[in-house]
Amino acid sequence: MIARRTLIAAFAAASLCTSLPAVADDAALTTAINGAWRSDVNKARDAYRHPAQALAFWGLKPGMTIVEIDPGAKGWWTEILAPYAKATGGHYIAALRNPKDETFWKEVANTAIYGDVSAKTLTPQGSDLPANSADFLLVARAFHNWARQDETTDTYLKIFYTTLKPGGILAVEQHRAPDGADPKAGTGYVPESYVIQAAEKAGFVFDGRSEINANPKDTRDHPFGVWTLPPVRQSKDNTRTLTDAERQTYDAIGESDRMTLKFRKP
Repeated sequence: MIARRTLIAAFAAASLCTSLPAVADDAALTTAINGAWRSDVNKARDAYRHPAQALAFWGLKPGMTIVEIDPGAKGWWTEILAPYAKATGGHYIAALRNPKDETFWKEVANTAIYGDVSAKTLTPQGSDLPANSADFLLVARAFHNWARQDETTDTYLKIFYTTLKPGGILAVEQHRAPDGADPKAGTGYVPESYVIQAAEKAGFVFDGRSEINANPKDTRDHPFGVWTLPPVRQSKDNTRTLTDAERQTYDAIGESDRMTLKFRKP
């Protein structure tokens, strides 16, 4: 009986884990990923972030309303998602602390490439993202910041749940700490369990994990946290400076070990 239960558990775990999902047969996505508007620096990072496989795993489809959370001034995902939305009749929305951020708007100013981009407010105090409006909502490398800000994780996940349509997808890419690690440690990494429990608390259903962004070289115990690694490559603070040999060692690791998780609003 124990062996049978173990086998059933193994099959259940396998059903939630995809090591390398096939790339969707989506010409518009291929065009967006290969777009000449993408910077060479951003394209070089594809080897670590696997955009085609990740988006296929998450279930991005033509015509979706896409919300990207806090994309930054030179959003790596924005260069892919906004042109894709334009090409497929969808809509791209950036959720920002300041939706009038001139730096962000400068980056997406070319409507021939990025289309009719929208921006909405998102702060721990509230958001004007419309309820039941989005098909796909992406959170990339943000949970480690929220975890150290009181109830911010729970607040944001409630907003995301409200924003998504029934059946809508919450996609997560996040630096991954070892199981049992303190999410408030300030290293830039949080455990998968922290994200999963918080999402389920907000009402989401856990729909699967992928190891496409795993990096077994990443020991996750670096002197300046995740920011020691590329692309940030922090090499000193007021207590120490990395030697050239140390810098080469961390560069050889590449980008961080990351979880790639998918949730769905019932």
